[in-house]
Amino acid sequence: MKTLIISVLCCAFMILTTLDVRSQDIPKYDYLEVIVIQKANNSGKVKRIKVEEQKSLEGKQITIKQLEKLVNTSDLLNYMNAANWEFVDRQSIVSEENDPVWMSYIFRKSK
Repeated sequence: MKTLIISVLCCAFMILTTLDVRSQDIPKYDYLEVIVIQKANNSGKVKRIKVEEQKSLEGKQITIKQLEKLVNTSDLLNYMNAANWEFVDRQSIVSEENDPVWMSYIFRKSK
């Protein structure tokens, strides 16, 4: 009787630990940074979109040329959304009043 209880408890313990290990799996992402340069005093019109070579672009369906051809930030967000890239963050750098605004858009995609 005692061995039966111990074996049942051991089996239950093993099953619960394997379920716990599976739930701890952390998803892996590719991150991509896209730089958008906007005119300062012209209602935020995009002057240029710049993308540098990044490992996250290797083997993906989007290319640097396609990204740099986009005209608006809304086009950029729609394009990345259509390619299943998730928008994560945006940061801007403004140095002086008449200088262009540099904006960094960060996207991520599940590997």
